[in-house]
Amino acid sequence: MRPRRARRRSADAGTERVAPVRGPKSRADGEDGERPGGKRGKHRRAPRRQPLWREILVLVGVALLLTFLIQQFIGRVYSIPSGSMEQTLHGCPGCTGDRVFVDKMIYDFRDPTPGDVIVFEGPNTWTENDVETDEPSNAFLSALRKTGSFIGIAPPDESDFVKRVVAVGGQTVECCDAQDRVLVDGEPLDEPYVYWQFGGPGGRQTFDRVTVPEGTLWVMGDNRANSSDSRFQGGGGIRGVVPLGKVIGKVRYIVLPPSRWRGVGDHNPQAGQQLSAAGWQVQLPLGIGFAAAWPVLMLTRRAKDALLPLVPRKG
Repeated sequence: MRPRRARRRSADAGTERVAPVRGPKSRADGEDGERPGGKRGKHRRAPRRQPLWREILVLVGVALLLTFLIQQFIGRVYSIPSGSMEQTLHGCPGCTGDRVFVDKMIYDFRDPTPGDVIVFEGPNTWTENDVETDEPSNAFLSALRKTGSFIGIAPPDESDFVKRVVAVGGQTVECCDAQDRVLVDGEPLDEPYVYWQFGGPGGRQTFDRVTVPEGTLWVMGDNRANSSDSRFQGGGGIRGVVPLGKVIGKVRYIVLPPSRWRGVGDHNPQAGQQLSAAGWQVQLPLGIGFAAAWPVLMLTRRAKDALLPLVPRKG
């Protein structure tokens, strides 16, 4: 027999609607509100909370992964181990060495320019006579050293250096003129950042003219009388230059200690002879372009609507 259907009268339309009469809940529907297939409905049990130790491990793992990605592709913190960049960067004996943030992305878009303070891997000519340091025999101490290097609380590598770019490929550099200034392409440099640890320049400052090969940099320390740089590394001359491929990044900020939080200047010592503009002036045309883009776009659309003939719609 066909099941009966209850009749229900519609209050607004005066018509009758038919609704099926539900019988007892079938066994197929499950018990305790379970749906077919064994899944629960509204009474679904709350998911089990993960143990605290597992959450901590996940948190630490994510933090380490993010740290690795940031330091590998964006930037990382380096410690300054020597006084060759005094007083721009502190690394003097007995003082707290600066920790600096190095931008690793900037040179994906342009080459280093005179005045940039850079971190770079020492070329073979700089490191060929270095004495290898013994690794700690204790495995725990060795792991601590590597971890400290990874997160920036220890020198990342004994063969990494920090110096300032003085000349680039194709330029000639020499020292000195009558006022003990470095010359690039025969013009004296403006170097307000130079620090004379021993009171003034001496014979160690002088070096013969060098033409910097294309694709390389001539670098020098700001502590000009106490810096082993392109003047001396590898015997000086052409062997003292740094290939562009060895550059790691540009020093942007001093991040530790807190008392020295500041940006690291990149005054171009050749600015006078190149008539280069300040950083904000270089970006000014780009800013004007973005500011004017929207009004120009709106005016173009209005002009287009006014000039095009009206097309009647079909239908």
